[in-house]
Amino acid sequence: MPAWLLKSLVVMISIVTFGMVSPAQVNGFLTTTAERSEKSTSAETSFIDSLDVPEDEEAERDLFIDRAMREAEQQSFQKFGTKIGPVIEDEFRQSILPNIEMAIETVAFQYPGEKLNSLRITEMPGGGESEKIFHITGDNGKDIIRFHVRRDQPPKDGFWFNFHYHTYHDDFQTHYELGKIFWAKNTPPKWKS
Repeated sequence: MPAWLLKSLVVMISIVTFGMVSPAQVNGFLTTTAERSEKSTSAETSFIDSLDVPEDEEAERDLFIDRAMREAEQQSFQKFGTKIGPVIEDEFRQSILPNIEMAIETVAFQYPGEKLNSLRITEMPGGGESEKIFHITGDNGKDIIRFHVRRDQPPKDGFWFNFHYHTYHDDFQTHYELGKIFWAKNTPPKWKS
């Protein structure tokens, strides 16, 4: 089998199986016994080795997600304050926080492990009527993703907290919904109160 075809098959199978089958295993499946006995050239070996995601990168990604989730929860409850927080705490932890984690994981998979350390989470959630919970910024200080909560008041339906996020991909225009929590018929207190 030509080397270029073998390499192409290794890459395609690795992509299709999402890493469940390593490139080394694929290479073993595709080669004949005679070919297996031949030594690979250093170029082929380095190509196949470069397809494996280093364990360090996976560990760095997990550390980033854990750190980001701790800070996301802390910033959220700081924003809710002592009047809103206790009322919506359980529903927030059950239905909104897992969706925030999925959005953070999406961000984490867009960056190589060594760049994750340069991502920062803003430290001051907005108070009063502000929507801002927290933002994740890149090494250049520009926002990558913004997590917000808006107060909605559909006609004759009371007040709802609409949790959503925006990304830099569309210049923060689209609302990506994380979930809604019902407050009550009466007006909720200001954030951070």
